[in-house]
Amino acid sequence: MFTGIVEEVGRLRSLSLAGTAAVLEIEAEVVLEGTRVGDSIAAAGVCLTVTRLGSDRFWADAMPETVRRTTLAGLRGGAHLNLERALAMGERIGGHLVSGHVDGTGTVVRVVPEGNATVVTLRGPQAVAALSVPQGSIAVDGVSLTIVKVSGDSIAVSLIPHTSEATTLAGLRAGALVNLETDLIGKYVQSFLSRRSTGESLTWEKLAESGFA
Repeated sequence: MFTGIVEEVGRLRSLSLAGTAAVLEIEAEVVLEGTRVGDSIAAAGVCLTVTRLGSDRFWADAMPETVRRTTLAGLRGGAHLNLERALAMGERIGGHLVSGHVDGTGTVVRVVPEGNATVVTLRGPQAVAALSVPQGSIAVDGVSLTIVKVSGDSIAVSLIPHTSEATTLAGLRAGALVNLETDLIGKYVQSFLSRRSTGESLTWEKLAESGFA
């Protein structure tokens, strides 16, 4: 579990595609502190398991489903990635609950300055837009952002100056692809309501299937 508050911007040293799976080598510094093999690190919003550690980098595998759902396959060596270690119990949640399980990719439509902020309008899958609400939260490439407007499949988010300075989002331009993850609680609520509408009863087994185990 993550918060969408980026700890550092790392650099992709290499990405090796083997069929529909991938191995990533990522240069980093801050997120390596206290990290062990088997720990989770979110890279561009994608939850990855550390498989190997170096003094200034780590390696991680991405399974086929992750490659299909995210922008990883399109990355090239030298690309910058937002990095965040998994949340430790007892820490403050400065953003919102982020699982690192990407719901789909979106395309940047336009980037417009507004006072001290920057408003980025994205077009994403209808399923993502349906779970997005004004003043709610969404993770874009792993960054927790506030939604300012939703219209059809269009989602507008606002970046404060610190977010632009501390993440890769300052470099967004029209046409760029980004990883999107909707609010985790909203997904559970939608799942619960959809089951009620079909007359399906709630059981301990169904709660466990949804992650409440």
